[in-house]
Amino acid sequence: MTSRTSLRPLWTGLLLLVALPCLAADGGGAVNWKDQVARISAGADTGARGQAITQRLDALGLAWRGEDFEQKEKQGRNLLVDLGGPDGAPLLLIGAHYDRVAVGHGATDNASGSAAVLELASRLKAHPLSRHRVQIAFWDLEEAGLLGSHAYVTTPGREKPALYVNFDVFGWGDTLWMMSPQADTPLIGALRKGSEARRLGFQPGEHYPPTDHLAFLKQAWPAVSFSLVGGSEIDPILAVFSGKSPENPPKVMQVIHSPRDTVAELDDGRVDDALDVIEQGLRDWDAAAP
Repeated sequence: MTSRTSLRPLWTGLLLLVALPCLAADGGGAVNWKDQVARISAGADTGARGQAITQRLDALGLAWRGEDFEQKEKQGRNLLVDLGGPDGAPLLLIGAHYDRVAVGHGATDNASGSAAVLELASRLKAHPLSRHRVQIAFWDLEEAGLLGSHAYVTTPGREKPALYVNFDVFGWGDTLWMMSPQADTPLIGALRKGSEARRLGFQPGEHYPPTDHLAFLKQAWPAVSFSLVGGSEIDPILAVFSGKSPENPPKVMQVIHSPRDTVAELDDGRVDDALDVIEQGLRDWDAAAP
């Protein structure tokens, strides 16, 4: 998530110490979301963060490829995975940015979203969709201005997806916050039903912080985005991005792009519920496709 704030780093190496126990073993088995966030955010740079992601993909038996790009005199690398699906079926693309700013460890912004995408990749590999092919993407240089996703959508010959689903800041709270240009769609209906069953807050709407879904919408490609935050944070977050200063700054704006952005700030209490709701919503959306 692109923010207006930045602070100088005060902590160095702390997250690596936290992550070492969970780095010791994977073996392709189950890895919970928070452990995966720790693995990604332990990386000292974008390359190391990407390596943590590709190690998990390898453990899951998922073939991945890197796509190098140059945008605005900056070099980056997107990571792409084909999960497969019915031949000739429309494409569902699911992604998150894996780069971070120089301050903090980028646990919330956006190792949390990358770990959510990895979890969905594992689930969709085990139980594929019936009417869509699925690809997974991890974008570089979002923090430099959505450069990785922009490079992807502007590559000549790129296939337009039926839907792009983005994850950014998926770290705590009781509310699934969804960016959707349309107020009422079959996907929103399925998500609302699932959220009510799980007693999870659900707030869809057009207003949302700038992140990689914008690169797709600017190409007139359908896209939505998800965050998991406290429901009481949403209005103050939007106020900050509109240039206002809320009396009580939301947690998100105190954490991201700061030394506080470590696994210590995460709360996985509702993460599984939120991922369950999104997974089932996508399955219902897939099943309803012509």
